[in-house]
Order: sequence, then C-alpha cells, then structure tokens
Amino acid sequence: MMLAMTVLVLAGGGFGAGQLAHTAAVSNRLSDRIAPARTAVGRLDVGLLEQVAAVRGYVITGDAQLLRPYDEGLRTERATVTRVRGLLAGEPAALDELDAALALADRWRADFATRLIAQRRAGTSATALAPVVQRGRLAFDAARAALTLLESRLDRVQAAGRADLDRARARRDLFFVLLLAALLLSSVVIAVLVRTTVLRPLNRLGASVRQVAGGEFDHRLRPEGPADIARLTADVETMRQTVVDALMSSRRDRDALEQQAAELRRSNEDLEQFAYVASHDLQEPLRKVASFCQMLQRRYGDRLDDRARQYIGYAVDGATRMQDLINDLLAFSRIGRVYSDEREVHLAEVFAQARSNLSGAVAEADAEIEADPMPVVHGDPTLLTMLWQNLLGNAVKFRSPDRPPRVRVTVIEEAAGWSFAVADNGIGVDPRFADKIFLIFQRLHPRGTYDGTGIGLAICKKIVEYHGGTLHLDDAYADGARFVFTLPKPTDPVVEPLPEQRDGREPVVPV
Repeated sequence: MMLAMTVLVLAGGGFGAGQLAHTAAVSNRLSDRIAPARTAVGRLDVGLLEQVAAVRGYVITGDAQLLRPYDEGLRTERATVTRVRGLLAGEPAALDELDAALALADRWRADFATRLIAQRRAGTSATALAPVVQRGRLAFDAARAALTLLESRLDRVQAAGRADLDRARARRDLFFVLLLAALLLSSVVIAVLVRTTVLRPLNRLGASVRQVAGGEFDHRLRPEGPADIARLTADVETMRQTVVDALMSSRRDRDALEQQAAELRRSNEDLEQFAYVASHDLQEPLRKVASFCQMLQRRYGDRLDDRARQYIGYAVDGATRMQDLINDLLAFSRIGRVYSDEREVHLAEVFAQARSNLSGAVAEADAEIEADPMPVVHGDPTLLTMLWQNLLGNAVKFRSPDRPPRVRVTVIEEAAGWSFAVADNGIGVDPRFADKIFLIFQRLHPRGTYDGTGIGLAICKKIVEYHGGTLHLDDAYADGARFVFTLPKPTDPVVEPLPEQRDGREPVVPV
C-alpha cells in the first residue's frame, strides 16, 4: 500500500509539474510575446497614419515643418518593426503578414509619398498634385488593410491563447482536486490497514504482556501480524520463558533456603538445648567433683601422702578448667544470638567497665593503661565490654617477665568508621600464627605457663564481625603485640572521653 501511494504521489507530481509547465508556457506566450506584438503593430498603424497626414499637410500648405512627423514616424516604424520581428519569431504566418504589410507601406512611400514631397518642393501646386494624392490614398489603404489583417490574426492568436490558458488552468485545478481526493482516500485506507494489521496485533500483544505482568506466567504469546510485530512478539515470548525459568529456579532456591533455614532452626534449637545441658547438667557434676575432692583434701588431708594430695589437686584443677571451658563455649555460642541489646554505646563507659573488671589482674601485674578519647558507636554494650576485657586481659596476661605491662589504646577516625589499636610491650606473637590465634581452642603456649581456654581471641573476632568490623594482628609491630580492629560509625558520631579524662587530666591510668 505504501508503494502504491508512493507511485501515485510521484506520478501525480510529474503530471502536475507538466500541467504547471504548460500553463506557464501559455501564459508566458500571451504576456511576453503576443500581447506586446499586438501593441507594437498598433503603433505601426498609428505611425503610418502620422506619415500620410504629414505628407498631405505638406502638399496642401507647402510648410516644411509639417514633414517632421513623417521623418519621426519613419524612424519609429523601423525600430518597432525590429521589435515586432523578435516578438513574432515563433509565429511564421504572422511574420508573413507583417512582411506583406511592410512591403505595401514601402511601395506607398516610394511611389507616392517621396514623389509628392519632391514635386511640392519643386513648386507644383496642391491642385496639380490632387490626382496623385488620390492614387496614393488607395495604396496607403492597401498597406493599412494588410496591417489590419495582422492585427486580426494577433487578436485571434491572443484569444486562442487565453482559451488554452483557461483550459490548462481548469485541467490543473481538476488534477490537483483529484490528487487531493486520492491522497485523502489513500490516507483513510492506510489508517484502516494500520489499525487492522498493526494496532490490533500490538494491542493484543500489550494485553498478553499485561496478563504476564499480572502473574499469569503460563500465558503464551503467539506471534501474529506484520513481520516486525511477529518478531517482537517472539522476542517477548522468549523473554517471558526466560523469566519463567528464572522464577522457577528462584522458587527452587527459595524452597531450598527455607529447608536450610528450617534445618538451621532445628540446629539452633539443638544448640540451645546443648547450652542448657552444658550450663546445668554438665556443670553440676563438675561442681560436685571439685567440692567432694576438696572435702576429701580437708577431712583426710593428714592421712594422705603427697602423691594422693597431688592427684586430688589434679582432679580439682581439671574440674575447674572444665567449668571455665564450658562457660567460654557458652559465651562464644551466644554471640549474636542471645545478646541483642543494640543501641548507641559510649565506648568510654564500656572501656571503663572492662578495665574495672580486670582491676585485680592489673594491680597484680603493676600494669599501666593509656587510652585515647573513645567515640560513640552502635552495638551491644555487653559484647563490647567482653571485647575490651579480653583484649586488655590478654595484654596484661601475656606480659614480659622482665618489665611491667604497658598497654596503649589508640583511636583513629576513618571515612567509614573507627580504627582501634591495642598495643602492649609483652611477649608478642609470632607472625606465622597471625591467623591461627583467632581459631577456637588454639594455644601458642603450654597450659602451665599461661592460663586460659584458647577461646578469648576467637570470641573477640566474632564480636567485632558481629558489629560489622574486622580484627587482625599487626605483624609489623615488634615491641610486643598489637591488635587492630574496626567498628562502623553511627549516624552522628560523638567522641566521649574516659571518666578520668573529663576533669582535664592526662589519659594515663596507672594501676
């Protein structure tokens, strides 16, 4: 249809251009050639009349001044004839009539006008020249009659040209009206075809897409309509199938996750049950073992030899260490599960609480702790107290035998949060074990040298990660051990000084 309309427009444009060109040619012929030629021939007639009037006046009066119009009319005639010939270059019949009229005019001038002027100058009277004047009138009338024939021809040509111009304009107007009607009809036909072959398939495609978007993922899209729309429908159907496949895969993954979550819930319930058993059923026998062993030692100590008292000491120590291990395991398992009191925490307060909990060990070791001003973070105060207590306790516990512990806590503000470093002058950690020390039950020293269960740093790492930070050993530090951990910032961090720093004193805490 578009091709047919294009052909119609091109053909109509060509024909219309031809009509316009023909109309312009006819109009130009009339206005640029025939009409000016008709006017010029009229001037020739007037010029001949002026010439004959001048000759007659001179013959009658003998006044030479009356011959001036004759000479001027002759010059005007020659110029006009040249112009008329140019205008009638494409009209051979008119040129023939012009030549005939000019020949008769030349004969009149040669046979009569020139002779009358010469004889009158020679003194011949007007009465004697009257017969010659009468014969010259007949010759002049013949010349004028020839010009009249030329004028009549030009009038007929002009009338025919006007009629041709009117017909050309009528044909042009009719053609453009028909062309406009054909274009309007073609537009209506194209609109109907577009609605039938394009819009309806698009509307059906849109309805199908809305069905799929509404949740009917099993609704299939059938390609129909023009090739482009059919390809689009096929692409949308492919996309629908891809989405359905992804949805089914997502549902399978969700079901698997729900199953895993259920298993994790069961596992957590088992862990809760284990924690309950560990905190009650396991510790109760241990307390009884330790209590009865101590009772044996007190009641029958004087009857026991050194080896028996040593064995009883081993039993009491083992039961006590088992209780400590169970307590540490419970604390480790409860991180992120039991403790959930998350809020804005003033680290200066929890730091002071942790140091207070360690006051006995700090005093015994003659330790000194320095700390920068502490910020406010978002977290669980119990867990953060446990974090500081473990890090500071390790710094005091693993001290060098030849000098008292010196612990330095630095705080650095970073773009994403706060960086804390706990540095001591103790025995340090071999960089080869920088990762191993954060694993549960990992000890680098014999149990008899330093007490503990080997869970403290694992608890610290789990607490820091629970709060969204990281914890690592600075293996480049050589004067002891330095542990660095990070905590994210709350919305509006506030730096809170230690209680001892609020009165303006230095942040050095000798203990």
